[in-house]
Amino acid sequence: MAKSIVSAVLEKSSSLLMIPGEIKQNFELALALEEEIGKVIAHFQDIQSVLQDAESKQVKDANVRNWLKKLKDVAYDVDDVVDEWNSEKLKSQIEKEQKEARNFPLLKKMRNSISSFTFQTILYYKMKSKLSGVNEQLDSIATEKDRYKFGLEKVVEEPRRLITASFIDDEEVYGRRQETELLVNMLVGDNSSGGGLKLPVISIVGMGGIGKTTLAQLVYHHSDVECHFGKRLWICVSDPFDEIRIAKEILEAFKGESSNLVGKDNILQEIRSHVSGKKVLLVLDDVWSEDATRWEQLKTSLKHSSPGSRILITTRNEKVAIIMGTTSPNLFLLNTLSLEECRSLLSRRAYYGRTREESENLDDIGWKIAEKCQGLPLAAKILGGLLRFMRTREQWQNVLDSEMWDIEEAEQDLFPPLFLSYYELPSALKQCISYCAVFPKGMILRKDELIKLWMAQDYLKGVRCEEMEIVGEEYFDELHMRSFFQDFRGDELDSDIIKYKMHDLIHDFLLVLMKTECVMLVNHDSEELKLDLSCERARYGTLIRKEAAPTEPNIFRFRKLRSLLIDPSYHDTSSLRLYLPRLFDQLTCLRTLNLSNGLFRNSIEELPDEIGKLVHLRYLNLKNNKKLKELPEPLCGLCNLQTLNLKWCDSLKELPCGIGKIINLRHLENDQTNLSLMAIPKGIGRLTNLQTLSLFVVTSNSDTSSLGDLQNLIHLRGLLKISGLGAVCDVTEAEKAELENKKGLRTLILDFTISKGL
Repeated sequence: MAKSIVSAVLEKSSSLLMIPGEIKQNFELALALEEEIGKVIAHFQDIQSVLQDAESKQVKDANVRNWLKKLKDVAYDVDDVVDEWNSEKLKSQIEKEQKEARNFPLLKKMRNSISSFTFQTILYYKMKSKLSGVNEQLDSIATEKDRYKFGLEKVVEEPRRLITASFIDDEEVYGRRQETELLVNMLVGDNSSGGGLKLPVISIVGMGGIGKTTLAQLVYHHSDVECHFGKRLWICVSDPFDEIRIAKEILEAFKGESSNLVGKDNILQEIRSHVSGKKVLLVLDDVWSEDATRWEQLKTSLKHSSPGSRILITTRNEKVAIIMGTTSPNLFLLNTLSLEECRSLLSRRAYYGRTREESENLDDIGWKIAEKCQGLPLAAKILGGLLRFMRTREQWQNVLDSEMWDIEEAEQDLFPPLFLSYYELPSALKQCISYCAVFPKGMILRKDELIKLWMAQDYLKGVRCEEMEIVGEEYFDELHMRSFFQDFRGDELDSDIIKYKMHDLIHDFLLVLMKTECVMLVNHDSEELKLDLSCERARYGTLIRKEAAPTEPNIFRFRKLRSLLIDPSYHDTSSLRLYLPRLFDQLTCLRTLNLSNGLFRNSIEELPDEIGKLVHLRYLNLKNNKKLKELPEPLCGLCNLQTLNLKWCDSLKELPCGIGKIINLRHLENDQTNLSLMAIPKGIGRLTNLQTLSLFVVTSNSDTSSLGDLQNLIHLRGLLKISGLGAVCDVTEAEKAELENKKGLRTLILDFTISKGL
């Protein structure tokens, strides 16, 4: 993940070189500033060239992990400096445009210009000082880098994948009887959903550790399968997808001896002659490649086999299955084991060599640990092996209480499949999935909300001028296909899958990855996490309430936080009023802040003016704060804000007058405020990036926005409700709104009642 952070900071740092002309008039300041910026860029460019090798080696080397952590800390700090710089320039530009629009007198303009020059000079002195400190740290990091002798963009040394084989110990398998029968029928049945294809491809898809290879082995050795196929072949594909190696192994399996043939065409021709007239089953285990061109020629040579031949693949990625030619009926999504099956698998290893009395003494803890495996055979096997060498009940209880992931032996053995899945991801996807460590375990996720959170952390870069939301959709779908997210349906009547969950094993794995960057405080207390001082530079935090707790959270030591999610049930109105001003005053690096309220009786009644100090903030969630009546004017100084969620804030009477200054706002979610919100302030028409505006209130008051102010909001999409239309006297206002040009709208509600506030 360090590579993606450094790359992003390098890209942004170039904007620092665009020093305004008025600052260049101060030659010494401009020269010193350019020198510090140049050093930062040079350092990062030098370090960037070895990060691919460094990130691969950190899996096994704690010193490299620590070096990368220090590098990420500095990169985050530079990112904050750049963002502060750009934010101040943007705010200055907004204020300048507003003053020009108000036709300020010449004398006032001159005074403001002098004041602006003084302010910017102070700002750039401050930036120069910060960058100088950063360069001192980078000097040290660059010196330390040379000790490790990293390679320059070499092939990544990934943890070695196990080479699978078709052999299996039936006694080690629990469950999967029904799945085995279904797959056997798909392979040997006459109506095996081939869809008229000459050579159907059947895919077993599921996350790492769920038992795809085991199921394929069971099917491969099933008596019906052995009788049905004249020739069965098992190939472990792994990564990279080496089509020549695979073709050679297929040929050698037919011939029963090694082949001296060279050249892909020669090998494929030989395969074609061997499969001709034979009913073949080819198992390709552990397929990762998404390059269809590598597969097509090999598949073509296999199509000369007899009718009834089949290809069976296992993969973690549904996208791979589709690329390989799997049609929907032949897509076999593998589910987890039942608790009983998981417990049996764990017990077989954990109780090995114990007396019946010893086993019974551990049985209650064993059940709880089996439950934590969440049906994953891999987890049950590995934890069973770990527990086998723990003789006492106290040792078992410690494993249960620590959730196992802090135990070094378990971490090394349990997570290799997940490490492989993670390090195979592109850098951008690594950032996105790593961020999900901030969520409490078992949390139900909404796709659109998660995309907004990624957007706030600046993970979504437009490709081919695509909008961030579109890129986020693509990233999410990619992670979903790789089994990092699971579909969740809370209501069977709802056929649309819009909610998702992460498997607990995935979540705990992410916590291990992010253990120095992510802090989770339960009842304000971090003791459970055994945090060291380095964690005070954590970047992502979550406050969780499990029981009554002290009034002030122990969060202020983490001043570098970029994301803070507060559990919706956490709110206590008496304490919130006291600690929110301090929170806004001290956690000024925040990009994401979730203050949504899950307990309707507890609500924020007032948002303090200190909110204006969160200059980096992109995402603010105030959902369900039912006692919140107004928003402070300093909120409008948050020029980077992209998402403002006010859903169910049904006491909210008005939005701040200066809302038109939040020019980067993309999502103003004010659903279910129609009974309280009396008007929309003037200036809403300047928010030309708006995609979500759930409610627009029309009044006859000339001091508020009119229907025509919707004209420039051409990117609106989804649902728009316009209320108070009964107050519209000028028909031309409806024409000015140009609703017909808002192609992204899917639902338009027109309410002709007149606002009760008028």
